[in-house]
Amino acid sequence: MYRTGFDNDKYIHTQSRFIRERIAQFGGKLYLEFGGKLFDDYHASRVLPGFAPDSKIKMLIELKEQAEIVIVISAGDIEKNKVRGDLGITYDQEVLRLIDAFRGFGLLVGSVVLTRFTEQPAAEAFRRRLEALGVKVYRHYNIEGYPYDVEKIVSEEGFGHNEYIETSRSLVVVTAPGPGSGKMAVCLSQLYHDSLRGTDSGYAKFETFPIWNLPLKHPVNIAYEAATANLDDVNMIDPYHLDAYGVTTVNYNRDVEIFPVLSATFRKIRGSCPYKSPTDMGVNMVGHCIFDDAAVCDASKDEIIRRYYAALCSKRKGMSDGSDAEKIRLLMNMAGIDISHRSVIAAANEKSATCNEPACAAELPDGTVVVGRNSELLGAASATLLNSLKVLAGIPDETKLISPEIITPIQDLKINSLGNHNPRLHTDEVLIALSICAVTDPVAKKALDALPLLNNCEIHSTVILSPVDENVFKKLGMRLTCEPIYQTKKLFHGK
Repeated sequence: MYRTGFDNDKYIHTQSRFIRERIAQFGGKLYLEFGGKLFDDYHASRVLPGFAPDSKIKMLIELKEQAEIVIVISAGDIEKNKVRGDLGITYDQEVLRLIDAFRGFGLLVGSVVLTRFTEQPAAEAFRRRLEALGVKVYRHYNIEGYPYDVEKIVSEEGFGHNEYIETSRSLVVVTAPGPGSGKMAVCLSQLYHDSLRGTDSGYAKFETFPIWNLPLKHPVNIAYEAATANLDDVNMIDPYHLDAYGVTTVNYNRDVEIFPVLSATFRKIRGSCPYKSPTDMGVNMVGHCIFDDAAVCDASKDEIIRRYYAALCSKRKGMSDGSDAEKIRLLMNMAGIDISHRSVIAAANEKSATCNEPACAAELPDGTVVVGRNSELLGAASATLLNSLKVLAGIPDETKLISPEIITPIQDLKINSLGNHNPRLHTDEVLIALSICAVTDPVAKKALDALPLLNNCEIHSTVILSPVDENVFKKLGMRLTCEPIYQTKKLFHGK
């Protein structure tokens, strides 16, 4: 059952105020390395129920008179056509999407920085394209020995070789289309150039997870490890913070490992380091805005299980070797949970075993579990969707929301005209048919009006669903998991 545990309004105001304080700490100029997703942070909204996916962009809007955006992209990633897995677009396309998105919110995009630039042809072509579109582009180069050779890095041959990024606002948000783009190096390069110009400036880091003021083994922090199981990120106690203040805080291995180098770089540039620990560098206030820890813990445990099933399906599809699934299984043990924590899993599997057909189960906002199975007219996902709408709208189960007279011609079109082999209606086809019926049938209209109530509902399928069905559930805000099993033994699984 969904219940909130996070105060989103408090977060937006608290976070923006704290960033203003950090700007003032450095004399009015701050380079803020922004990790994670600025837009559509659905992981945060799942583990912190009440967190809006666009919270971070709303927080920046409160600072928009002070802020400008610098987008960093590795020239090597452009050359390799690196793709964002969640969006299916290349990093250079994502830069264009980000610029449009930021501008759409009234935020200033000051420039784009090409890092590790060695005149790669694709990167050069992208630079010319951006400049033709009126976007300023700067080039930063490979530095031999980075990040450990501080003497070389903080010199004319290191940061001094990079082009200085002209900025006009007190808060410079440095973001990127993905990890490993070089955000921190860009920030430190700017500090170096500012010091040569006699300009006071500072650096801070924004990362939502792990949450520094929650326990190391808190389900929220474990869920972050599950989300990054395919990477080498590991949560750990910040030893520098513990040593400096006697206070236990949580960070992750990469920041802890790089902190001595970062501290030495600060001392080389500024004469001293303003931070005593990686935790000090952060400005994340998320942990201060949780008001129901039990709700957050419960949501995070669900997320760990969802990540586990996603990893199992990824292995089944040949997209991973399964090591991430094994790691998440260990994290489930650490959190003291198993798959029974999500009631929809047992409900779907029991229905499938009873009818010997693929089945789905959905948990509605009040905790009611609704099931559906394959039939001649509908797939299990479509049946569960319609059954859920009936319950939410208070419509008797025996009511036909879509008459066979509507479904039959759709099936005929699919098979005889469009060459499909599966006559059952996908979820998108069901919703279109329902919307047509709703024009003349008030009962169908009542069911259609209940669609928004599916947001944040859990759903589980006993087979891997088609991309079409997965996408529909994602758009409805339903949180889907699938057993790592295909419905058929075919080698090709398309729509």
